[in-house]
Amino acid sequence: MISPDLLSPELLGAIMLVCLLGTIFLGFPVSFTLLLLAVVFGYAGFGKQVFYLMVLQTYKIMSDETMAAVPLFVFMGHLMESAGLMERLFKSFQLMFARMKGSLYVGVLASCTIFAAATGIIGAATTVIGIMAAPSMRESKYSPSLSAGAITAGGCLGILIPPSVMLILMGPVLGISVVALFMAAVIPGVILSTLFIMYAVIRCQINPSLGPPLPKEMWPESKWAVIKEFLFGVVPLGFVVFAALGTILVGIATPTEAAAMGSSGAIILCLLYRRLTLAVLRESCIKALRTTSMIVLLVVTSTIYGSTFIKLGTGSVLANAMLGLDLPPLAIMAVLMATIFLLGWPLEWAPILFIFVPIFLPVVTKLNFDLVWFGTLLAVNLQTAFLSPPVAMSAYYLKAVAPDWTIGEIYNGMLQFMALQFVGLGIVFFFPQTAIWLPNLLYGG
Repeated sequence: MISPDLLSPELLGAIMLVCLLGTIFLGFPVSFTLLLLAVVFGYAGFGKQVFYLMVLQTYKIMSDETMAAVPLFVFMGHLMESAGLMERLFKSFQLMFARMKGSLYVGVLASCTIFAAATGIIGAATTVIGIMAAPSMRESKYSPSLSAGAITAGGCLGILIPPSVMLILMGPVLGISVVALFMAAVIPGVILSTLFIMYAVIRCQINPSLGPPLPKEMWPESKWAVIKEFLFGVVPLGFVVFAALGTILVGIATPTEAAAMGSSGAIILCLLYRRLTLAVLRESCIKALRTTSMIVLLVVTSTIYGSTFIKLGTGSVLANAMLGLDLPPLAIMAVLMATIFLLGWPLEWAPILFIFVPIFLPVVTKLNFDLVWFGTLLAVNLQTAFLSPPVAMSAYYLKAVAPDWTIGEIYNGMLQFMALQFVGLGIVFFFPQTAIWLPNLLYGG
């Protein structure tokens, strides 16, 4: 343990934070970096207590029953992905809107919205919808930048629209109900999805070359064909959404129970579509195990790092400094949101949630802000950061499956939709009722 005369614990925590940002920018793995820095600086700051802290925080995370919802939602998402259900959903919307300008943009964004509401995977839709939609968009001579923006923006909706895994983990951190967070995120999610679709459609109306109607041979043969595709391609997924999200809305199930019901619904849907094979089930289980392991490791190491950082006292220093700013409460909140946005460039959502949110939480509480509103703002903000070049991983996921589009075209499209994200963030920021109205309506506060 370092002598207090040489280095105060608060300064030690500040150095630990700088080391974290530096090592991540250098490309070191996030989880192992968090754990190593926590052990080294924790031992230097308060000795062998850091090991007891590690055990305590790990046990606390693993004994939280809410965590059981994570693998179930992840499995549900991977099962629907492996069984090709999103492909059926996209083709349904493609057929339904074939005659209108920008139909593929509408199909991409509508598919991503429903897929986000049926799974808890963050950003999984970017790769899947990129594989399906990019070839059609190229063949139909759609704008590469607007196409890339629609795919990446739609794929990022999963971080906000419930049942988002991030919202499940955010509830215990903020000390509020996960169900309340789910309800609060519904309207902002719909607002963002609507903004995306309206933007793409209006751009195509002004300049039809950005998204011309599909060739006539791809139009539906009759209205009955459209109705049939809607009934068989969209409605069944609606039942899965109700099983996963609707049961929470009406108060039938907890998030963990709803995750189990959603997984069961996905299995039944795959059986009805005749897509459930032993290979699909095996692949889905392996993917779910891999994704869940990554999430849990990131959550545990982030929690250990955050607890060490707070115990060193640096978090209290930062919080008091923010409270000491001669600014109105909303201006301080704007500073917090700007800080979180910048942190979203180099960091994953889990370190931000488990390291920095506990630092900001006393500030938010002291200023008497609604924590449900704050959590919703945080989710929308992190979604915005996911679309921020040059660090945004969504760009590289899409580039891997759509190599014909240059990284510049992808960045150009992402920036357009990132601007819409800021509009959505501004709506939630200045009109808190967009977040808290639905939880208050359903649960009376």
